[in-house]
Amino acid sequence: MTSTEPYRPVATPTGAEKVDRAGAVRRALRSLVAEHGFHGASMSAVAKRAGVATGTAYVHYESKEALVFATYLEVKRELGTAAMSAVDPSASFHERFLTMWFGIYRHLQLEPERARFLVQVDSSPFARPAHQLAMSAYDDPIMAEATPETLALLAPLPLDIIYELGLAPAIRLAASGIELDETALGLIANACWRAMTTA
Repeated sequence: MTSTEPYRPVATPTGAEKVDRAGAVRRALRSLVAEHGFHGASMSAVAKRAGVATGTAYVHYESKEALVFATYLEVKRELGTAAMSAVDPSASFHERFLTMWFGIYRHLQLEPERARFLVQVDSSPFARPAHQLAMSAYDDPIMAEATPETLALLAPLPLDIIYELGLAPAIRLAASGIELDETALGLIANACWRAMTTA
């Protein structure tokens, strides 16, 4: 059987057309941890969810710990960008905090899987090193708010405790799926402000 169609070689994907296998692996970990916790997120399970071979997952991430940290930093960076998008730099720190708090809650309310992933990490042995990595990340928009002026308003507590008092409740509320009106959310956000500051 012959064809009059000329032979056309199949193009090899390059650049933006390439499949982002590392991204697929991170997304798979995020969804599995959100659904089942870390016990249901072995590297083989992650690879299967991502649609890649287990060896491919290890090409991108040498261990489950490395994958967890990479995924955590990605989620926190995206969360920080969303939280800070509406913040007015000329506003008071109190007003900036409230805008940031609501930004975190609204972003995660639309993406509850991310909220559940963060809650799982925060409740795991990965929590402390993950927090330390996030706090030292040069491109974290929320950490950019930690100027000497704003730090002077915070209670004299470790930054991870400040995070637990101030921002973590927004994440946990979004993960819980509890429906709250704007008044209740405002009361909670202001309670978080009072808990973490001396102002």
